[in-house]
Amino acid sequence: MGLNKEMPAMDAYATKTDRTAALGVIRQLLGERLQTGEAARAQHCHSTTIIEPQLPDAVAFPRSEGEVSEIVKICCRYRVPVVGFGTGTSLEGHVNAPMGGVSVDFGEMKRVVAVNAQDLDCVVEPGITRKALNEELRDTGLFFAIDPGADASIGGMAATRASGTNAVRYGTMRDNVLALKAVMPDGSIISTGQRARKSAAGYDLTRLLIGSEGTLGLITELTLRLHGLPEAISSANCGFPDIHSACLAVIDTIQFGIPVARIELLDELSVRAVNAYSGLSLQEMPLLLLEFHGSSSAVAEQAAACGEIFAERGGTAFAWSANPQERNRLWQARHDAYWATLRLRQGATCITTDACVPISALADCVTSAQEKVKSLGMIAPIVGHAGDGNFHMTLLIDRDNPAETAKAGEFVGWLAECAVSMGGTCTGEHGIGQGKMRYLAKELGTATCWMTRIKEAIDPLNIMNPGKITAGSG
Repeated sequence: MGLNKEMPAMDAYATKTDRTAALGVIRQLLGERLQTGEAARAQHCHSTTIIEPQLPDAVAFPRSEGEVSEIVKICCRYRVPVVGFGTGTSLEGHVNAPMGGVSVDFGEMKRVVAVNAQDLDCVVEPGITRKALNEELRDTGLFFAIDPGADASIGGMAATRASGTNAVRYGTMRDNVLALKAVMPDGSIISTGQRARKSAAGYDLTRLLIGSEGTLGLITELTLRLHGLPEAISSANCGFPDIHSACLAVIDTIQFGIPVARIELLDELSVRAVNAYSGLSLQEMPLLLLEFHGSSSAVAEQAAACGEIFAERGGTAFAWSANPQERNRLWQARHDAYWATLRLRQGATCITTDACVPISALADCVTSAQEKVKSLGMIAPIVGHAGDGNFHMTLLIDRDNPAETAKAGEFVGWLAECAVSMGGTCTGEHGIGQGKMRYLAKELGTATCWMTRIKEAIDPLNIMNPGKITAGSG
């Protein structure tokens, strides 16, 4: 259909004079909460891809939905790009500003607006982080289940359709956001739904904005699904002779219908890194980490069933515990895997990528990826949310070495195409951002043309996070 367009040139946006004028009007609104210093701007752009950081012209710190609306109205009037910013934990260049513009930091919009315990939902502002939210909910007996590892903001998690370690049981952000409020590209404010658990009223605008990565609007309020804290939680770990056996054990666990809350995969190199960084003594072999939620008897039964399945796949030294200190230490080590990986090669930079395939293809995809890394002579530990077929590979490279950077780019492309060829996706949870636009087009074909049409209809000036998802995929 040929509907995709190249990313607009810089001169398609506001001139330097108009940008200065726009920032002057925003400063009248925010005062010192508009920052133009290089240090502040540099903190609001980054990428763990091979794309270089691209700074915005300024950073705004609104305190209310009304202020966000006014900022966007000003940017619309002067045609200045707008880039949403939560905590900056996204991984595919989402918060880069290739066309400059204003980075809107939601760090001062972090209230819990309401908790409706009887209905198992709450209403929050976008800047609150998942850990802060669960701290607020602690006395209610409820919790918000999505755990991407990093202490990301709830608004950012919705914008990137985050998931994480609990997704195998509790789903992703798509499943846990009931409704949104958002500021659209003209500055108008919309509500996409009510607190009802289901609706057949019109287009599902909530799901349209979830995962749109700030390219259609800025999320300013979220209504979230909550869950009751389980009576008992236990964790387990088990080593395997090889990655293939571990993946087959995951497939068996899912197919037998055991309701695991988390089932994570670490290859031998990741286990070695985690042991050294977190002071653990896990078996240095392909490892599965699990967590079970339910009654005391249920978690014991689930653990026993997994132990039997794993033994049949060659699993050794299966161990489980309901001790909260041991469990927390184990999962904190898993969440620190990125920092642990950095220590495997001093002075290296991490280039992190992910893919997701049907469970039945997980073993083949992971082992193929290991073989590809070996053929390229690279270091790339694997960790993954194996319960839903999603895994991550962290390439350790010298960014000053063009040959290594080229190899990293080659591998990222190869993995994306490998996953797609197996019926999977180029990204299970990192998102598209700047880093995976070309692979999105290969995965969805002409569907990306319709994404471009939606973008053009909602944001005809292309000021909302330009250069992301479909721009330039042509």
